Amino acid sequence: MVAVAAKEDERWVALALEDYEHAPIGEGLRATLRFLEKLTLTPKEVTAADVDRVRKEGVSEAAIEEAIYVCAVFNTIDRIADAFGFEKPTPKDLRWAARLLLRIGYG
Repeated sequence: MVAVAAKEDERWVALALEDYEHAPIGEGLRATLRFLEKLTLTPKEVTAADVDRVRKEGVSEAAIEEAIYVCAVFNTIDRIADAFGFEKPTPKDLRWAARLLLRIGYG
């Protein structure tokens, strides 16, 4: 859903990043984002029930696994960047990276 939104209307992505609870996105994506936020901020509190809530919104096992992988990679990179004092990417850099990832994926 995010990939489709990014290709069709960057405003959807901006709305989802600003406030995914009220953004015009599907409930499966919203449930996935809730789960990923909990996984990022309070990983010790994540349980199977959290994943079940995502499944109940129709998100496939493969999509859940991929979301977890992407979340883990981004969290790792963020922590490394913080530890080494990397400079924050510019909006132009972020747009370039987003287009690249949409084209080639994460795999």
